[in-house]
Amino acid sequence: MVTRRDLLKYTAAVSTTIPLHVRLLQAQERTLISRMIPSTGEELPIVGLGSSATFSQVANSEDISALSEVMRTLVENGGALFDTAPSYGGGVSERVAGQIVNELKLQNKIFWATKVNVAGRRRGGSADPSQARAQIEASFERIDKSPIDCIQVHNLGDPPTQLGILKDLKAEGRVRYIGITSTNENRYPDLAQIMRDEPIDFIGIDYAVDNREAEDMILPLAQDLGIGVLVYAPFGRTRLWLRVAGRQVPDWAEEFDATTWAQFFIKYVTANPAVTVVTPATSTAHHMLDNLGGGMGQLPNEAMKRKMIEFVSALPSA
Repeated sequence: MVTRRDLLKYTAAVSTTIPLHVRLLQAQERTLISRMIPSTGEELPIVGLGSSATFSQVANSEDISALSEVMRTLVENGGALFDTAPSYGGGVSERVAGQIVNELKLQNKIFWATKVNVAGRRRGGSADPSQARAQIEASFERIDKSPIDCIQVHNLGDPPTQLGILKDLKAEGRVRYIGITSTNENRYPDLAQIMRDEPIDFIGIDYAVDNREAEDMILPLAQDLGIGVLVYAPFGRTRLWLRVAGRQVPDWAEEFDATTWAQFFIKYVTANPAVTVVTPATSTAHHMLDNLGGGMGQLPNEAMKRKMIEFVSALPSA
């Protein structure tokens, strides 16, 4: 299987031979775009960091130094949002990230977005919120920050129980923003109903240049209702890397300041005005830096986005 690491061997996009401090200086020549959280007007840098996939794998290893460099690179180059969940690595991603951020004294520079996925129903169908509450309290302990910036119901788990808890926590001032996620387009009608019915600040969805179902209903609805959008999997996990393996980024991508495939894919997503932050996961600092480049400079206009879609659609499927 071709991974992003393999692909970089074929391109001159990001050289791992360049010292990290030099690459940091290069990235600082441009400013990361920010977007407002619709419910408050607070601004967030448009590219953040996710903690599934390779981040979770490294968090479960004995040597987590690479993740320290990733977190440092995120913050030193203008990023802020870190997306995690208790289910990533059995809670290890959340715990290790909390440990790193506190050791580096970056806690006040990170916008923490985590999730709750424990429903805790008794037999007979009556809701018992105690297990969900316990999971959330465990997140507070791992992250070691109060209030936590954002907690979302993970993949439409048990909204009546979990959103009820989150609304209480927000009212108590222990959580700043609440929301709900879905990475399954078949459940977008359910997600849309909750967006209409509940006072949420954020949704989280999968969205990529070859995964555009959210453009039909969810993203326009988020704009209409004033709900922020966190985007996961802008690379289709490994799918898009497989499709572009051995290919150079087209020359015309320079028109919107994309010089690497990561920037190409991220800029397609961030060009949608409904998107607040995209959170690609990574466990290496040079990939983090490359990802941040996707939130700098020009973004593609509608004509260029159509050209990007046509280009990717013509590639062999993964």
